[in-house]
Amino acid sequence: MIYPAKYFTAIITGVALSVVSACSPTENEQTKSEEGNTPMAETTEAADPFLWLEEVEGEKALAWVEEQNTKSLARLKDDARFEGLMARSLSDYNATDKIAYASIIGTQAHNYWQDATNVRGLWRVKPLTDYASNSGEWETILDLDALAKTEGENWVMKGRSCLAPDNNRCLIRLSRGGGDAVVTREFDMETKSFVEDGFITPESKQSMAWVDADTVMVATNFGEGTMNASGYARQVRVWKRGTALDTAEKIFEGTHEDVFSFPFSSHREDGTYSGVLKGPSFFTQEIHLMVDGALKHLPLPHEIDFEGFLGSKMLVQMRADWVVGEKIAKAGSLISVEVADLIAGKPENSLETVYMPNAESSIQSISIAKSKIYIGLLENVTGKLITATPNSGGWAMTTVDMPANGRISVTSTDDWSDQALVNFESFLTPDTLQLIAEDGSRSDVQSLPARFDASDMVTEQHFATSSDGTKVPYFIVKHADTPMDGSTPTLLYGYGGFEISMTPSYLGGVNKLWLESGGAYVLTNIRGGGEYGPKWHQSVLKENRQLAYDDFIAIAEDIIAAKLTTAAKLGIRGGSNGGLLMGVMTTQRPDLFKAVITAVPLLDMLRYHKLLAGASWVGEYGNPDIAEERAYIAKYSPYQNLKADGTYPEVFYYTSTKDDRVHPGHARKMTAKTMAQGHAVLYYENTEGGHSAAANLKQRAYTDALQVVYLMQKLSD
Repeated sequence: MIYPAKYFTAIITGVALSVVSACSPTENEQTKSEEGNTPMAETTEAADPFLWLEEVEGEKALAWVEEQNTKSLARLKDDARFEGLMARSLSDYNATDKIAYASIIGTQAHNYWQDATNVRGLWRVKPLTDYASNSGEWETILDLDALAKTEGENWVMKGRSCLAPDNNRCLIRLSRGGGDAVVTREFDMETKSFVEDGFITPESKQSMAWVDADTVMVATNFGEGTMNASGYARQVRVWKRGTALDTAEKIFEGTHEDVFSFPFSSHREDGTYSGVLKGPSFFTQEIHLMVDGALKHLPLPHEIDFEGFLGSKMLVQMRADWVVGEKIAKAGSLISVEVADLIAGKPENSLETVYMPNAESSIQSISIAKSKIYIGLLENVTGKLITATPNSGGWAMTTVDMPANGRISVTSTDDWSDQALVNFESFLTPDTLQLIAEDGSRSDVQSLPARFDASDMVTEQHFATSSDGTKVPYFIVKHADTPMDGSTPTLLYGYGGFEISMTPSYLGGVNKLWLESGGAYVLTNIRGGGEYGPKWHQSVLKENRQLAYDDFIAIAEDIIAAKLTTAAKLGIRGGSNGGLLMGVMTTQRPDLFKAVITAVPLLDMLRYHKLLAGASWVGEYGNPDIAEERAYIAKYSPYQNLKADGTYPEVFYYTSTKDDRVHPGHARKMTAKTMAQGHAVLYYENTEGGHSAAANLKQRAYTDALQVVYLMQKLSD
């Protein structure tokens, strides 16, 4: 299979509640960022007395973590409401009637299942026909709990890639504790066992792709100088079965400053392709295709998202306008080009626009099947699904009849058929998973039972006016009889970055528990996301970042002006890039909020590029080593803008020791500085769990309950 471009975004940013590798190489600290720009002076403990908290596994740092955990849990976990909240959340996570989401792989459905008994999870399969009719028994392929026990490792499964068309050999990615660094091991589906002396790599931030049954392309840590500034592999090598990894032939090497260099492969009935996708920056890509045994750089602009292949056509989504000959590919559009014309250097010969969204819509997903493309759209932040099929006149477009006013997700397609699994949900409507058959007919596979009583709840969409006059959408979910007198405890969520859209999804976890307690929930669609395509994201990059924060402030002020709530009853929550948003809100508008939950956050924005994968995000925020860019980052960086004489809400920071995307030092240092200045703060650090701060369902329920107890104490008591 080929990994779509957004797969790489997910690797580097993390998605969902949030948004990134072993520590960046030490030479990054002394590397010039741009021609003629030298790095700023190194941070020392004299300038930053809490620098020692960046030592992730340092004895002193871990002792500090334990002390903070003890204090915070004494207040949150010992609250009489904690156990009940955790039990309710865990009951949902462990429910046996939840949808068993699966991937279509050939004639089988592959599912990864976790519950109270299978804490680390089961990889299991059944025939797709049985899956579609919700019948038959699952066959367990790999029991992660048993594997972890046998090997004495806290394995977390991070995914697998199987070689088409028989899909019997798979490359499995296993993480210790949930981080992004993985061990890759070859697995035999027929024998249900790992392949002795197969393709096995040591732990690293890495990626592999099948070339054929005896050959893979691998990007991993090959030793000194082979990892980039962001902690990802620079080299891609071709590795033959039966040979040592360190003897694999190098076919590609990116620069130290490139964000990534990943191998890809596409094994389809209508053609096989392989190559390397290079990211000079987070939002640019170069495609190097294997042609006659050598890599060829294809003549495409950098501002693209590579999506894959359909027959002889390459599919690409545009981040900026591209003029080639007399043709133009517009930003936000999906285009196709014949591979042969790209190899010949003449893309203008066959460039076609497959689909171009209007001003109120954007392409959210591209899923390629055997003979058609499933295109997931957002129209004013609600989902729509269309298909595109090539014909002699270009592309035939068909709208798939799906429910309105919700989120539509294509959860799986198959390169060898036109079947697709599609999920619909909204804030108050539980998920329904459908199978689209070869002939386009649809049938329900499974529906999620209601997890809460929504009969007295309503959803509303509103628009706030930001500082520059831009209308910014947001959703309110509340009880129908909610009094508009400012008395309702309200939770406001935001993200606003990396072109990741916040869409209506069935409420669970923290949000469900909060609504059940009588509160209201507000989801923001601030700029920086992808709700209206590349322009919505690009309008707040680097020096314009403050506009995203202004959007969030405008929405907070809008719901207060509408008397949904007041500042004394308003809490906010966000993670990763959204955790940065929470930090900015704390330091810029502490008067607007009574409670702040900041998860796995970026906070020290003058050092973020030197910590873990931070260097990969300079395209989003700017480079603090460049004086001009450092100046605008410093204006909003929460760690630098926290003041001893300020008045702030009590913030709840939580993170994970095992987060190898966003360094836990951000949250640690911010908490320590807050305490040193005499401000109230709560801190919790899970010792495993990666960027999600939870390695299993029980840990997720645990952090859910901690957060809701905190919100109740601050906004409801």
